[in-house]
Amino acid sequence: MNHQISLIGAPTDIGAGSRGASMGPEALRVANIMAVLQQQGLQVLDRGNLSGPHNPWLAPVDGYRHLDEVVAWNTTVHDAVYAELRQDRLPVLLGGDHCLAVGSISAVARRCRETGKKLRVLWLDAHADFNTHTLTPSGNLHGMPVACLCGLGPQALTSLGGHVPAILPKWVRQIGIRSVDEGEKHLVHEAELDVFDMRFIDEMGMRAAMELALALVDANTHLHVSFDVDFLDPDIAPGVGTTVRGGPSYREAQLCMEMIADTGRLASLDVMELNPALDVRNRTAEVAVDLLASLFGKSTLMRKSPT
Repeated sequence: MNHQISLIGAPTDIGAGSRGASMGPEALRVANIMAVLQQQGLQVLDRGNLSGPHNPWLAPVDGYRHLDEVVAWNTTVHDAVYAELRQDRLPVLLGGDHCLAVGSISAVARRCRETGKKLRVLWLDAHADFNTHTLTPSGNLHGMPVACLCGLGPQALTSLGGHVPAILPKWVRQIGIRSVDEGEKHLVHEAELDVFDMRFIDEMGMRAAMELALALVDANTHLHVSFDVDFLDPDIAPGVGTTVRGGPSYREAQLCMEMIADTGRLASLDVMELNPALDVRNRTAEVAVDLLASLFGKSTLMRKSPT
């Protein structure tokens, strides 16, 4: 794993249905994300916050809320993440709402095309985020990033990284899913997305889910993790705008992160949808940072790190 880490703040809730995710980057900094990662032996640069249009809080137009502003933010995110990857650094995008994953993953996919790497995207989330403007009940673009990345969405977003689609559905593994809109389910099945939902995790366990999700990840694989904090059960992570009960427990989430760390292949990361306005004394940010320490190699077990 690359030990040169760049933190990139993207303080916006432009694609979300509630205000507050714009404060996520600062909450993660207050929870000492930089120091915690440095304790894992990583060299960490905080690039500060990106800037973009403010949230006008308007009604949807043709099935999209704030499309122009979302495109502007994602273009900025794409350029920032791509710049770090070109310098052989590991970008950590601090969101911000999950619509921003269109920009970050488009940049990752672009870099993988240039370097000949395979891409594997782990989407840790309560939601499939595979809505389109015709299916969405809200018009909020944070419910559409996976669809956009797979080529289903407005041209300004689907073509961000210079290639449509930016990724193929078979490169994605979704983990922790437990809330999918009815029309969205049909699209997910049509696309043949690999989804390890909470029913699977309940029946088979997090270990089995992660073994399958990480299968065939090798030295030529760029592993991207897109971590929506609502992946976690709201009992341990209340500070999100779209809580869904019945998510992974703290221990299940720890195991998930540790098994990703064990691959040694993590190469880019999104931390999304943290909403301090809905949190309790920054508890969710602290849990998220604790889990990120595990993602970057802090093991709860007395075992040697894999070489």
